[in-house]
Amino acid sequence: MTDYAVTNPATGEVLATYPTATDAEVEAALAAADEAYRSWGRTSSPADRAALLRRVAELHRERRDELAAIIVREMGKPLAAAEGEVDFAADITEYYADNIDKITGDTPIDILGEGTAVIRRAPLGALLGIMPWNFPYYQVARFAAPNLAVGNTILLKHAPQCPESAAAIAQMYTDAGFPAGAYVDVRLTNDQAATVIADRRVQGVSVTGSERAGAAVAEIAGRNLKKVVLELGGSDPFLLLSTDDLDAAVGSAVEARLDNNGQSCNGAKRFVVASDLYDAFVDKFSAAMADATVGDPFDGDTVLGPLSSLAAAERLAEQVDRAVAQGATVVTGGVRDGAFYPGTVLTGVTPEMDAYREEFFGPVGVVYRARDEDEAVAIANATPFGLGSYVFTTDPAQAERVADRIDAGMVYVNVVLADSPELPFGGVKRSGTGREMGLLAAEEFVNKKLIRVA
Repeated sequence: MTDYAVTNPATGEVLATYPTATDAEVEAALAAADEAYRSWGRTSSPADRAALLRRVAELHRERRDELAAIIVREMGKPLAAAEGEVDFAADITEYYADNIDKITGDTPIDILGEGTAVIRRAPLGALLGIMPWNFPYYQVARFAAPNLAVGNTILLKHAPQCPESAAAIAQMYTDAGFPAGAYVDVRLTNDQAATVIADRRVQGVSVTGSERAGAAVAEIAGRNLKKVVLELGGSDPFLLLSTDDLDAAVGSAVEARLDNNGQSCNGAKRFVVASDLYDAFVDKFSAAMADATVGDPFDGDTVLGPLSSLAAAERLAEQVDRAVAQGATVVTGGVRDGAFYPGTVLTGVTPEMDAYREEFFGPVGVVYRARDEDEAVAIANATPFGLGSYVFTTDPAQAERVADRIDAGMVYVNVVLADSPELPFGGVKRSGTGREMGLLAAEEFVNKKLIRVA
């Protein structure tokens, strides 16, 4: 889809439409980003870039109410969550301003001969970011901020349903004082995006989205020898191996599943529970999921707003219906109402079913019984994805052991929703390549240049 429009998923009303870029506008964006790299990215001081980023963070906070309301309309995020996302985007942007010296400083090397050697990090040039609808501000911040900190420039293709949040972000970078071309919002078609990736002035591309989108972009980038960072899907396991507070563990499970209306790549989706806790967990988890209030995302009591679109809700309903047809059991939920979908719990999913390997991108949790630690780890790893994971146990040695055995880019022990600007984010297997956030994010698109002096 490349028609840019704001469609309120709660009502289905099309609120505004926006044209895609003309080819002339695409060329102007490329030229501006390339010129800004040469005239600003290669010559500005780290301190100057840090000051600009700090101002962008301040503008997020100053415009919090306006920014939050935009994404509630665009993709149905409950208002409190939208406000929290704006805050997090500000924190991420500020983190790179605060750590500019670590990001850009030389790293000395102990050499075997006489003289000196250092690794100096230099920007590469203009980068294309292809961003998703589920976190319109957060996803952009974790791509744009570290790369602007090192002196790269940004061309940003946002999701077609997020044209107004995309424009609001670009306006903040302009108002903060970034030069023209340093950050450019451009409403590309898919064909235009392919042309941009292939353009000699673009040095890399970062994609957050579906497996299909990531594979398509990676293919084009590979043909053109461009660096690519991919943050794709996830079907993250939540392992409950032991607990001295089952209610608290269930509360964490519900939070991890319903965050962002269940539309989070690293949300817990598969709940692997020790056999002695399984029955009680299913009862409490199902009751809590059923109690999650579904309604108007602007209402402060709403836990679950609509999914991002009617089509998204229809896809989720089809997945659940197919799982049931193949033998799964719906413990609670499972009935769609337009773009709204209630908290839903499935049990009885087996390796023969599609649901065993699929990602449910919505408020659907699948619960599995595990006889022991080995079976729990085997179920956790029985997925083509490898983004995040969660381990709940009262045994520190078990936590360390299981964390080491899980095939994922991130493991959180006895905690959920603990993402933070300093913590790297990314996965393995079909969940993608590369890392965002933390200091590692600033390493993805730089020239780690060796300077050896005799």
